[in-house]
Amino acid sequence: MSTRARKRPTQADRADRHLLYESSVQDTESELEFVAETFLELSGRRLRRIREDFCGTANTACAWIREGDDHEAIAVDLDGEVLEWGRGHHVAELNAAQRKRLELMQADVLTVDTPPVDAVLAMNFSYYLFASRETLRGYFARVREALVDDGVLFLDAFGGYDAHRELEERTEYDDFTYVWDQASFDPIHHHMTCLIHFEFPDGSELKNAFEYHWRLWTLPEIRELLLEAGFSSATVYWEGTDEETGEGDGIYTPSETGDADAGWICYIIAQP
Repeated sequence: MSTRARKRPTQADRADRHLLYESSVQDTESELEFVAETFLELSGRRLRRIREDFCGTANTACAWIREGDDHEAIAVDLDGEVLEWGRGHHVAELNAAQRKRLELMQADVLTVDTPPVDAVLAMNFSYYLFASRETLRGYFARVREALVDDGVLFLDAFGGYDAHRELEERTEYDDFTYVWDQASFDPIHHHMTCLIHFEFPDGSELKNAFEYHWRLWTLPEIRELLLEAGFSSATVYWEGTDEETGEGDGIYTPSETGDADAGWICYIIAQP
């Protein structure tokens, strides 16, 4: 046996990129609370059946199933490896009755056919991967067809003057640091490459854990394309400001004006 000491695995070696992503990026409780309350306000009835597009690990869909005995969810993603991770980590934690109310589909959201749903969720800016107006309009048109008559499409969007820059932002968590890396930005086409890295207390790094090639869409463009795709309304829900801290207060309301912040995240709500 070699006398050389075996190299111990680093924290990065042992890390699970999907768990890290869910811990740092997703907040299913707050998101689903907003979706359910907004749907009730707009339709006058309780939300029951959702479709989560670009679902990844189906974390949100599974959380929705757990929140109500009559909740149903369809989760759609092209990446079979990520869906399989979700089956092993999230679907596996559901009981038999809950699993019957969930359908995972490896499919293209541009062509997938699903039963009518009350709401479609396309979160975490995933639809930014559609780089042309024709393709994004086509996606919105397909979503409209998938909704019941009083259904609702929920999107999120981000922007601000820092969104046009090449930069890195670090957010500290208990056991790791989340790094958002806007690696490149082309102002002519608004194409951008965004990366997610994770750094650990032992000095190790998980580089390029996730990589995105997006078009940075503006809010006017998104709203115009929703209306062109047949939606009757496309409303921006802007986050309020905490008077004491000057930061966002987590409360989103319909707005026709927003603040010229360095960075912002909002929701866009579209109805057929």
